[in-house]
Amino acid sequence: MNLRKGTKVWLQDRDLAWVAAEVLDSDGNRLQLVTDSGKKVFASAEKLCPRDADEEEHGGFEDMTRLAYLNEPGVLYNLRRRYALNDIYTYTGSILIAVNPFTKLPHLYDIHMMEQYKGAPLGELSPHVFAVADASYRAMMNEGKSQSILVSGESGAGKTETTKLIMQYLTFVGGRAAGDDRTVEQQVLESNPLLEAFGNARTVRNDNSSRFGKFVEIQFDSNGRISGAAIRTYLLERSRVVQITDPERNYHCFYQLCSFERDAEKYKLGHPSHFHYLNQSKIYELDGVSNAEEYMKTRRAMDIVGISHEDQEAIFRVLAAILHLGNIEFSPGKEHDSSAIKDEKSRFHMQMAANLFMCDVDVLLATLCSRSIQTREGSIVKALDCNAAVAGRDALAKTVYARLFDWLVDKINRSVGQDINSQIQIGVLDIYGFECFKDNRQHVFKMEQEEYCKEEINWSYIEFVDNQDVLDLIEKKPIGIIALLDEACMFPKSTHETFSTKLFQHFRSHPRLEKEKFSQTDFTISHYAGKVTYHTDTFLDKNRDYVVVEHCNLLSSSKCPFVSGLLPLLPEESSRSSYKFSSVASRFKQQLQALMETLNTTEPHYIRCVKPNSLNRPQIFENASVIHQLRCGGVLEAVRISLAGYPTRRTYSEFVDRFGLIAPEFMDGIYDDKATTEKILQKLKLENFQLGRTKVFLRAGQIGVLDSKRAEVLDNAAKCIQRRLRTFIARRDFIAVRDAAFSLQACCRGYIAQKMYAVKRENAAAISIQKYIRMWLMRHVYLKLHSSAIILQSHVRGFVTRQRFLHGKEHRAATSIQACWRMYKVRSAFQRHQASIVAIQCLWRCRQAKRELRRLKQEANEAGALRLAKNKLEKQLEELTWRLHLEKKIRVSNEEAKQIEISKLQKVIEALNLELDAAKLATINECNKNAVLQNQLELSMKEKSALKRELVSVDEVRKENATLKVSLDAFEKKYAALELQLSNTQKGHDETIEKLWEFEQKCSQLEQNVKSLEEKLLSLEDENHVLRQKALSAPRSNRLGYAKSLSEKYSSAIASRTERKPIFESPTPTKLIAPYTLGLSDSRRSKLTAEKHQDNYEFLSRCIKENLGFKNGKPLAARIIYKCLLHWHAFESERTAIFDYIIEGINEVLKVRDDDIVLPYWLSNTSALLCLLQRNLRSNGFLTTTAQRYIGSAGLTSRTGHGPKSPLKIIGYDDGMSHVEARYPAILFKQQLTACVEKIFGLLRDNLKKELSPILGLCIQTPKTGRAHGGKSSRSPGGLPQQSSGGQWGNIVKFLDSLMGKLRENHVPSFFIRKLVTQVFSFINITLFNSLLLRRECCTFSNGEYMKSGLAELEKWIVNAKEEYAGTSWHELNYIRQAVGFLVIHQKRKKSLEEIRQDLCPALTVRQIYRISTMYWDDKYGTQSVSNEVVSEMREIVSKDNQNLTSNSFLLDDDLRHNKMLMWPVRGKKGGIQLEYKGEGVGKREGRFQ
Repeated sequence: MNLRKGTKVWLQDRDLAWVAAEVLDSDGNRLQLVTDSGKKVFASAEKLCPRDADEEEHGGFEDMTRLAYLNEPGVLYNLRRRYALNDIYTYTGSILIAVNPFTKLPHLYDIHMMEQYKGAPLGELSPHVFAVADASYRAMMNEGKSQSILVSGESGAGKTETTKLIMQYLTFVGGRAAGDDRTVEQQVLESNPLLEAFGNARTVRNDNSSRFGKFVEIQFDSNGRISGAAIRTYLLERSRVVQITDPERNYHCFYQLCSFERDAEKYKLGHPSHFHYLNQSKIYELDGVSNAEEYMKTRRAMDIVGISHEDQEAIFRVLAAILHLGNIEFSPGKEHDSSAIKDEKSRFHMQMAANLFMCDVDVLLATLCSRSIQTREGSIVKALDCNAAVAGRDALAKTVYARLFDWLVDKINRSVGQDINSQIQIGVLDIYGFECFKDNRQHVFKMEQEEYCKEEINWSYIEFVDNQDVLDLIEKKPIGIIALLDEACMFPKSTHETFSTKLFQHFRSHPRLEKEKFSQTDFTISHYAGKVTYHTDTFLDKNRDYVVVEHCNLLSSSKCPFVSGLLPLLPEESSRSSYKFSSVASRFKQQLQALMETLNTTEPHYIRCVKPNSLNRPQIFENASVIHQLRCGGVLEAVRISLAGYPTRRTYSEFVDRFGLIAPEFMDGIYDDKATTEKILQKLKLENFQLGRTKVFLRAGQIGVLDSKRAEVLDNAAKCIQRRLRTFIARRDFIAVRDAAFSLQACCRGYIAQKMYAVKRENAAAISIQKYIRMWLMRHVYLKLHSSAIILQSHVRGFVTRQRFLHGKEHRAATSIQACWRMYKVRSAFQRHQASIVAIQCLWRCRQAKRELRRLKQEANEAGALRLAKNKLEKQLEELTWRLHLEKKIRVSNEEAKQIEISKLQKVIEALNLELDAAKLATINECNKNAVLQNQLELSMKEKSALKRELVSVDEVRKENATLKVSLDAFEKKYAALELQLSNTQKGHDETIEKLWEFEQKCSQLEQNVKSLEEKLLSLEDENHVLRQKALSAPRSNRLGYAKSLSEKYSSAIASRTERKPIFESPTPTKLIAPYTLGLSDSRRSKLTAEKHQDNYEFLSRCIKENLGFKNGKPLAARIIYKCLLHWHAFESERTAIFDYIIEGINEVLKVRDDDIVLPYWLSNTSALLCLLQRNLRSNGFLTTTAQRYIGSAGLTSRTGHGPKSPLKIIGYDDGMSHVEARYPAILFKQQLTACVEKIFGLLRDNLKKELSPILGLCIQTPKTGRAHGGKSSRSPGGLPQQSSGGQWGNIVKFLDSLMGKLRENHVPSFFIRKLVTQVFSFINITLFNSLLLRRECCTFSNGEYMKSGLAELEKWIVNAKEEYAGTSWHELNYIRQAVGFLVIHQKRKKSLEEIRQDLCPALTVRQIYRISTMYWDDKYGTQSVSNEVVSEMREIVSKDNQNLTSNSFLLDDDLRHNKMLMWPVRGKKGGIQLEYKGEGVGKREGRFQ
């Protein structure tokens, strides 16, 4: 590596592993460096690694194989940079590295993110665990081979959470087979609390560490649907049950049971500190975790899994028994090497353990303190010392707990359900890395081979280090570490010292095994990832795993079926010895071999989980810890394999963009980037590089040579620029001095000229002042004379005017006095004349009153008036009688001719009503006359009293009064007689009303008879039959014209018949056909009806299947179907199948062809038919609200003659048709038609999205074009030419033009066009925006310019399409427009977060802005993204949102498929028709037909 001053390097550091540094000076092999912190150090070149300074600007690479220098510090700091931006996933080839964020990132794992990664090739989108899961699923479906995903990492690295996410995605993409209620993910996750309670414990590095390996096998059927699952567990840490170290804990279930008071009291438990198996560590509680609540969760998980209540009680009895078992202590017995219970406390715990195991306490004591050996002579009982008894007690506890754990796993598998017929599955392994996973590097090497084969380069000499010798050292028989350990465990007197001695004797010269210097028993093994030191102090104790026969006999004799089932009786041949040897190491080896056999049948995928810090805190990255995990996890080994081959690989375009400036002479007029690349490498005399099909492969160190040469070229260019700049500055300074001299000279000459000019100006000013002073004096004199003359003239004129005014005032006063005097004389004469006239009138009226009094007296003596009234009533009675006789005659005549009667009855009823009204009026008049007579009588009585007072002294008045009394009595008698006559007349009137009511009933009966006759007649049978026969017999070429004319023919025929029919005549039959139809037999009539229905169906089928086209912009098929239904009275029928036939016919047509030709045609027809039904149908005898509005508007139009037109006439769907009474089938048909319109609209929208998706995939990124430059222009990294957007964006414009042409050709209403175009642009916005956020290569400056030009073309199209059809389409592109605007804006670092949110991207959320800011890189000018302060501020906001929001994805949701429209025409404010549509999750929206 050529290290020169200014070279960027990585320097090893004790605390930070590696730090960035820069070379200051070189002295042979010793270099002086300065770190980023400013510290100066000396180091040798061998301890340095090259560093690419440009990588720091990118924010980290998504695939670390793209690093310019693929070395250990490059990998480390690439992960660190991405982790700082919350990009926790990174690829290393096909290996996914997942760094635990220690915080919630829900936006990375919601349903929208799953949809984005579904079917996407690995590496196309940003690194994600979903991408690995999808790659395994696609490989399984394409190759038919089972897959496995190996999730490894140390405790707390996030393996379990990653496993959950993999299962969540596989459930999403694979779905469930038919009949399954719960997803596999739900079933497996529901069992997680149970497995975590019994298999997880607190360790030094993790509060919830899995102490067992879990292999979740998700099974699929042949269609790729999930059919079952199985959970297999490996390597449970059994020794933790009896032995723990501080500050660790035992398994969670023990602490949960002790914390639940009710069960703890029942099982005689207490605080965990009271039990030996728990108090070996002083940690009893976990931060933020309630043991009681976790106990209830465990109980609920047991219920979900299907564990019965009895089994649950047995499980917790076993746990309590294990705790009591641990508190049993032993003391030396009476005999030699024997043991006994130590004290009463231990005896109590033994009694409780026996009670909980439901076995005999004496048998338990014998099992713990003695062993029986079967010999030929018989059974020999051997006593155990205290140590052996304690070991037996712990062995019993470990065996019971392990069997209990295995029973729970088996129960969970039965609950989840396995598919034994499944041929393919995906296994997810949640376990730490082991030596047996030698395929790790084989798989990495295989991926390297695939890459080299794909690029067609030579790779045969590449090798990788094999670790088979390490595997043989550990597990080879008969001499291996595991074999020696098992052999030592078989001898009771063996110790860890004897084991270590024997180990060193056998492997003294083994290169992989070393002996520790400061210990006699510890040893070190050199694994492929590094050296590991093992302490053998507790090796033998932890490895022993005896199966004691007495333990099996004890538990199998339990009265509890659950306990007896955990340890069944051993076979007779195996029970001869008290011990059945078994070891943890051998069992681990067997389980690993079984696991490897399973994994070898699958195609592996690897996920390495990394724990960034030991504090479990977010945004803390500890370099030393991470680099250790990368080494142990095999990540750096994968890097080493890449380095052994061609670690640096670049596409030809990227290589030429970066290193083309080294050889600018090869850049003129050359189109082939591959040839240019080869010439550049040959110029530098590099060897052993390989040229692939699309990439150039460089050996390790060659990229450094290229960068050095590039830096040299850039240095020379910088020197040239500096030289030119210094020349420019010197010339600029010279020109500035010369210009200053010129300026001084000009200033001096100007000063002299100003002095001369000032003198001349003063002289001119003095002359001007004298002139103006003289002028002012002369004007002052003139103005004084002028004002004096004006004052004299004004005084003279005022005097003359005042004289004239006084004369006129006197003249008016004299005239007013004369007028008042003359008025007074005339008024006094008039008053005298008026008084005389009033006196004369009073005398004359008095005389006339006396005459009237005498006349009234004479009339009082006569009853002539009463007789006249009586005569009138008699005449009216005679008229009523005559009318009754006339009505009888009319009824007789009506019985002879019913048809004539029906027409006359109405007139008779109207005449009777008029006569009745007249009779009522006559009666009222008689009553009024009687009232008048009564009033007159009262007046006469008053006059009589007045006359009595006036003629008190006159005797004649007395006589007249007596006579008046007599006449009054006679009048009262006559009045009573008249009242009797009036009552008789009223009775006759009531009888007349009853007769009229009878007539009305008879009329209603006649109407019912007419309706019954209408039901019996068939509607226009012969005419319809003839018309249909003509239609069927007509040639195919004439059918279209016939179909077009059919609508006019039917409408005219219906209109003519409707105008001719009388009030009570049925609209269906005609008088010409009635005699013929009445003469048909019932069988003939039913046959004709069946033929008619069949003809109707055939005719409608042809109308639906054939494209009838349009006439005057109206769809003919919809008009013909509506006219036929109206003509056949289908809307008024109670039962009919014609509507279902129409809907099925339309659906059949859509099934046969659902392309963009048929769908617009039927969208136009169905919407037109729906508008006709909505306009002309009414339900239950009442018009709908909409129809009433239309009727009201129509009535207003008929009265005024210039009212607003019907909205259906505006769009051509109103032909003046009358409203039809709709029955239930018609209402149901309208609902079905509404659903059909929604279906067609949805199909059309989905088809457009499918056609548009591949075009949008090509528009999101700048296309790679050939490089041809005229002249000798240098090739810089940002020298990309501006790409024209006419290619793929032009295809989108053509697509939109084609769509608009098809819609307008089929006369689709503008509302649907506007809605469809708006949704298409919304889909464009969502797709482009989501792709922009998921692809880092799209978040570049040049790509932003490319997309901006494409959006300008879309804007131009929207403007040309006009608002009638485009609507708010431009606003639908709001997100992508603002995102692209943010990409192409300059000086981003000067923008504050408030300016970005308010001015640049108001529609975008902070999470989306944060995503774009962290992914942005300027490939054209090399500028930087927003400032670090803005990024930190956004990160804080995003962290708060993660805690508050339930769903905070940065992706947009394509919810168009969830919207369902329901259109109802509603009267608009401006005479337009509105379609008000409702949908699930949509609310109410409105569109308008103008």
